Amino acid sequence: MSGFVAGLCVAILPLLAAGFWLGRRTARPQSLGDLGTPVEHATFETLHTATLAAPPLRAGLTEEAARKSARRLRSLLGTDALCLTDRTDVLVWDGVGQHHRTQIMELLAGPLESGRGEALPLSCDSPDCPVRWAVVAPLTVDDRVHGALVACAPRESAVLVRAAGEVARWVSVQLELADLDQSRTRLIEAEIKALRAQISPHFIFNSLAVIASFVRTDPERARELLLEFADFTRYSFRRHGDFTTLADELHAIDHYLALVRARFGDRLDVTLQIAPEVLPVALPFLCLQPLVENAVKHGLEGKGASSAAAKCRIGITAQDAGAEALVVIEDDGAGMDPDALRRILAGEVSPSGGIGLSNVDDRLRQVYGDEYGLVIETAPGAGMKITARLPKYQPGVHSAGRLTAP
Repeated sequence: MSGFVAGLCVAILPLLAAGFWLGRRTARPQSLGDLGTPVEHATFETLHTATLAAPPLRAGLTEEAARKSARRLRSLLGTDALCLTDRTDVLVWDGVGQHHRTQIMELLAGPLESGRGEALPLSCDSPDCPVRWAVVAPLTVDDRVHGALVACAPRESAVLVRAAGEVARWVSVQLELADLDQSRTRLIEAEIKALRAQISPHFIFNSLAVIASFVRTDPERARELLLEFADFTRYSFRRHGDFTTLADELHAIDHYLALVRARFGDRLDVTLQIAPEVLPVALPFLCLQPLVENAVKHGLEGKGASSAAAKCRIGITAQDAGAEALVVIEDDGAGMDPDALRRILAGEVSPSGGIGLSNVDDRLRQVYGDEYGLVIETAPGAGMKITARLPKYQPGVHSAGRLTAP
């Protein structure tokens, strides 16, 4: 889908440039120097204007987006007036003749129903009003008409009809990209909800049992662990933001490990090596904690009750790697058969309890691209090493909010 949209953008922009030049018939003098011929200058100006108009439209067909882009869209067409509508009302009117708003909406019933553009005459009692014709070009996404771009001019023009149609197609592409962005955001939100639902109930029960065991023998220790538990669950079930910082994720991991240590004592040996410069890096929420939980499960619990004295070493490192942060979580536990791991990551087998590695791997790929999936090295009896690469700066990824348009 994204490849088709990108190709459509490339195909439409030259037509926009041609429409702009023909519609306005503005041949700039050769003194423009490096910009070359008048046609080349018109092409450059058109592409530049289209680039400026695109970002607001990536928020969807809203009143604010229409208001921010309308003037530049009118500049592309060189018309006296332009309006953007949804299916029920005019979102914005830029230029002269605003008294035609009601008439325009009455004329839109046919084009919005058929999805075909039309050039329609306008009636006006004002002798000074230059708006006499309206070119209606529907805005469609996935074969659904969302609204219309209406270019108004003093007279009928076949060039304006074609140019308005091309601009409307370009706007529709931006709205389709906005729809894809929103779909991706909804998908990530749904997966965050699924993550919260998958917080291991065994971990919760075991943590509460450990806290209860200290209530009589060491009340102060019970109080401290209860605060650790409260902080961990507060972070895990927070209601805002799909992204967090590496610092916050590591802080939550520290609460988690405090509860695990209370249960297993000195059987668990954890070392951390964190480069301070990577602490502000943004990453998907609840992305590293499941990896640490996996290391505890396979590194300590995976050794079985018969190895009550067995110890487990877990290493957590976060290194500065130029444009990326490199996070490695390693344990010396039971390891896993690579083929079984491959089936888990492919979703063919569900892991028992907790948040699966496949969930984290999928989210990293969705946010950053396939080249940023987890790299896992393991074998039976050889422990497990999980490496996650995180771009320091990624359009749309912000620790304080949701996905935004690039």
